[in-house]
Amino acid sequence: MAYFYDPLKRACKSTTGAVARGGEVTFHIYEEKSGEADFSAQLCSIVIFEDGKHETAFPMKRTADGFAVTLKFHQTGLYFYYFRLGAALMGCGRGRKGELTEHPQCWQLTVYREDYKTPDWIKGGVMYQIFPDRFFRAGHNTVKPHQIFRGDWGGTPSYRPNEFGKVLNNDFFGGDLQGIREKLGYLQSLHVTTLYLNPIFESYSNHRYDTGDFLKIDPLLGTDEDFRTLVGDAAARGMRVILDGVFNHTGDDSRYFNKYGRYDSVGAYQSTQSPYADWYCFRQFPDSYESWWGIETLPAVNEASESYQDFICGENGVVKTWLGYGAAGYRLDVADELPDFFLEKVRTAVKETRSDALIIGEVWEDASNKISYDVRRKYLQGGELDSVMNYPLKDGIIAFLRTGDCTALREAIAAILDNYPKETVDCLMNILGTHDTARILTVLGDKECADKEEMAVAKLSGDERVRARAKLKMAATLQFTLPGVPCIYYGDEIGMEGDRDPFCRRCYDWTHPDEELRAFYEKLGEIRTVKFSDIFRDGAYREIFAAHGCLVFERRKGDKSVLVFANNSADEYALRAAEGYRELLTGQRVEKGFCIGKFTYGIIAKIE
Repeated sequence: MAYFYDPLKRACKSTTGAVARGGEVTFHIYEEKSGEADFSAQLCSIVIFEDGKHETAFPMKRTADGFAVTLKFHQTGLYFYYFRLGAALMGCGRGRKGELTEHPQCWQLTVYREDYKTPDWIKGGVMYQIFPDRFFRAGHNTVKPHQIFRGDWGGTPSYRPNEFGKVLNNDFFGGDLQGIREKLGYLQSLHVTTLYLNPIFESYSNHRYDTGDFLKIDPLLGTDEDFRTLVGDAAARGMRVILDGVFNHTGDDSRYFNKYGRYDSVGAYQSTQSPYADWYCFRQFPDSYESWWGIETLPAVNEASESYQDFICGENGVVKTWLGYGAAGYRLDVADELPDFFLEKVRTAVKETRSDALIIGEVWEDASNKISYDVRRKYLQGGELDSVMNYPLKDGIIAFLRTGDCTALREAIAAILDNYPKETVDCLMNILGTHDTARILTVLGDKECADKEEMAVAKLSGDERVRARAKLKMAATLQFTLPGVPCIYYGDEIGMEGDRDPFCRRCYDWTHPDEELRAFYEKLGEIRTVKFSDIFRDGAYREIFAAHGCLVFERRKGDKSVLVFANNSADEYALRAAEGYRELLTGQRVEKGFCIGKFTYGIIAKIE
């Protein structure tokens, strides 16, 4: 006798993915009849335990075709489970399906607060990430004495260390908020609905993750009113703006630390009597202090400081101030470094101000079960984040495109659907690259460099670029159609190249864009946000077919659906489909014997 269990099938688990507190879940194991001896009379039970607690076995009742049990979950948290089938044990195998084994790997069940709701406006849309200094320069910029203004838009960013061995990141190309405003029409042509801006507050460095003043727009970018105007103009075009919340650390050159005395304040570095003294942790005052990953220019903040909590989350604090200017939410930098109690306070402050504001966390792993500093995190249990940056999906897509094996991608999709609340899944930030990673075209071109000197001049050859562009189109098709919200890293849509920081942060190439690639992204955006917005907003996902190098899946909402295929192999596959359908990227009509060609991708839908 063989047994079948797949938590992504409603017949096996009545709720796909996480479950709300107080909700019931029915688990059903099916017998697969065979000519072997009949063990149908054997006892079956589900063994379940809350994270860190003892196991409890619950007997399952006999059904006509297997065993079933219904359980109710009264507390939020993580639960893990496997099955006992007589003397055999069944755990989570490849693709989340059940397998008999002596040492079963457990499935996970996330239980979240019953009032957990994520913003609907983000769902079904398209995000666009902008590194402000490098997008578009509209104004005449004046730098401070310690900053370097670059008049050579598009030049290689500074990357060599100074005589003290430090890379200062103090060269500025002058991109500004007015520049973003002037390009809103371009962004609208891509069907962008959400702009995510890397930090915009006054800072020493061009990346601005070393905040100098949380309550002041960096003068190189513009003014507070420039930001308000940008938000208003974006809203008029159907776009919202979210900001980078960098709350784990400040700059050493800041109003709060003031190591170099450039601010008219008494910083924590200057005096133990500073109003900011308990914001930081000094090992030996003043030169030995805790910092982010040991980087002295980024002194770490003590989030337990009540003064700091009030400054960020209070009635007149940072979070509420910029929401008041029209920001639609925050992407929280290094969320792993922010303790749960602080994330809860941030969420309270955000939702009190704008109930529909968005909170995205920078988490690089499975956010439902992440352990950070020996603590199991509670990001997706209803009291902290709405969404996270979807690095697992990014890694799965890249592995598929580089190896021709869709296994890692299928596993990533299955884990997300099984472990995350549906409210989270529908607003996941689906990325292919960010300011922290190499450009996706460079990655798919398999361009490897030994050091930054090579990275600075590296460029794909003609043939390498042709192959990488083809892979990028397949990757983008997956990014735009899988559950979640695609986020374009500025310039990826025109084929920009670049290895890791700072080469992935080059200026947007407005002079020589890849217009054909840009048009492809525009087409994907139109399919997603105009033609099938209902489906991609919160439609269900179902895997139709998977081979070594080919994945076919359906997105469905009610009686409407689209079929997506990505074949990264030299094999061809026959797809049976009724007439009256069309492949949307090429316009090809689908006949009954539609062929999925080698190294092809597409989106099939019924012609209305």
